[in-house]
Amino acid sequence: MKRVDLIFSERELDKICTAIDKAGAPGYSVMRHVTGRGPNGEVSEGMDFSGLGANAHVIVFCGADVLAKLRSSVRPILKYYGGVAFVAEAESF
Repeated sequence: MKRVDLIFSERELDKICTAIDKAGAPGYSVMRHVTGRGPNGEVSEGMDFSGLGANAHVIVFCGADVLAKLRSSVRPILKYYGGVAFVAEAESF
C-alpha cells in the first residue's frame, strides 16, 4: 500500500479532490489551514480571516495500481498551481 501526501494552496482543494476521485482512490483525509516553513519561506498566521495563502494537506492511501492514475491526475494541477507530493510505503497494523 502507498501513502501519498499532497501539500498545496487551499484554493485548489476542489480541483485536487476531484482529481483524486477521478483516479479511483478509495478515500482521503483533508487538513485545512496548514502552515509551516518550506524552501519558499514561511506561511503567515495572519491570513486567518481570508484564508489567502493558507495550504491544505491531503493524505491518500491506495494501491500501486491507483498510484499511477493518481500521479497522472494530480501532477498537472500541482505543476500549474504549485504544491508538492510525496509517496511512501504504508503498512496497516
